[in-house]
Amino acid sequence: MPRSMTGFGRGDATGAAGRIVVEIKAVNHRFSEVVFRMPRQFGALEEQARKLILAAVSRGRVDVFVTWEAPARARGVQVDKELAMAYYSTLNELGKKIGSKSELTLDTLAKLPDVLKVAEGEITPAELWPTFETALVQAIASLVAMREREGLSLAADLTARLGRVEGLRAVVAKVAPQVAEEYRNRLTRRLDELLPPGNAVDPQRLAQEVAIFADRSDISEELQRLGSHIAQFRETLDGGEAVGRKLDFLVQELGREVNTIGSKANDAAITIQVVEAKSELEKIREQVQNLE
Repeated sequence: MPRSMTGFGRGDATGAAGRIVVEIKAVNHRFSEVVFRMPRQFGALEEQARKLILAAVSRGRVDVFVTWEAPARARGVQVDKELAMAYYSTLNELGKKIGSKSELTLDTLAKLPDVLKVAEGEITPAELWPTFETALVQAIASLVAMREREGLSLAADLTARLGRVEGLRAVVAKVAPQVAEEYRNRLTRRLDELLPPGNAVDPQRLAQEVAIFADRSDISEELQRLGSHIAQFRETLDGGEAVGRKLDFLVQELGREVNTIGSKANDAAITIQVVEAKSELEKIREQVQNLE
């Protein structure tokens, strides 16, 4: 089934790495793009996460937001021995120079800047991944489900509009064979008005003019291609998930045939149908931009 490019998904998991919440927001984009906003500890896991997302999302911009509640870890005290010895040597030397006899105690050294540091136990990327993966998979599944629901709604709207274009094509196909005959009648009446009384219209010349007009305004090929494109559009819409690019191409082809019909037909009734068809195709084109 076709899928919308827009959607939102959320995942929440708790494990040895603490609690991790993943929120994914997807919007329209011409290509695939994944942007992460997460704590620095997750940086090494970005590529693994990207692969999971791109396996489920083929087009659109995806913003990934990660929040993390880290578990309490045993604290440790780190001693910068080189810095402590540097303090000790420098202060002893200074004491000798100024004649100070006060002793430099361990308690004094411990209070000097950066000698002692209290550090939390670090959590490695390998420890983070299982909980992160669980939350991410939940968020992706939620996002895909929403995109599929939106896709169904878009497909229903596109099918209805395509049906209207098909109906307008049927009207044009019915009117088209009458165009040359109506031209003959108009031309005959006009010549009767312009020619002096008693001067009859040359049937051969009239037939020649009508034949030229009929050839110039013949839209049978355009109608055939228009019908073929409509069938392809419907088949594509029913046939898969990532159909946006192909449907966008088909909308362009549909528009090209409708424009050609409008320029060649030279008939007011057909022009009305062409204007309506163009309006529907523009709405179809806008909706197709939302499909993956």
